[in-house]
Amino acid sequence: MTFRLEHYEPDELALIVRRSARILGVEISEDASTEIAGRARGTPRIANRILRRVRDVAEVRHQGKITVEIAREALELMEVDGDGLERSDRALLRAIVEKFDGGPVGLSTLAVTLGEEPDTIEDVYEPYLLQLGFIQRTPRGRIVTKLGRAHVGAPAQTDHERLF
Repeated sequence: MTFRLEHYEPDELALIVRRSARILGVEISEDASTEIAGRARGTPRIANRILRRVRDVAEVRHQGKITVEIAREALELMEVDGDGLERSDRALLRAIVEKFDGGPVGLSTLAVTLGEEPDTIEDVYEPYLLQLGFIQRTPRGRIVTKLGRAHVGAPAQTDHERLF
């Protein structure tokens, strides 16, 4: 028997966020729970981590209730973008685009460039970037896709650039 774990859908995660907010004793709007869920990479653990940071911002800077505006403010402070990418994810994409012309670049070279362990890149950063279609693994190394380039604001490669 083989089991396969799937990521949660945003509406399922929003329900988890609202339940966690009740447990934490914080009031949260439905829109705010949806906003948090949409940036949690389909993972309850990440949604709950974000919720705790959003709660901290709500309590320190506001009256404690989490609204969608407060959630967005906290997510911006955390540098979590609309697709759920964090600063380190965007740094990986930019490194491939800016330092290696979009790739291909080998894992060990990328690890040295980022100051990360190769296992961390493979196990932490790459799975979500692969799932979004922002990077691809090729026999020659990692490359940033058209979607990944667009996400970091890099121009698409021309046909001539792809040949070299």
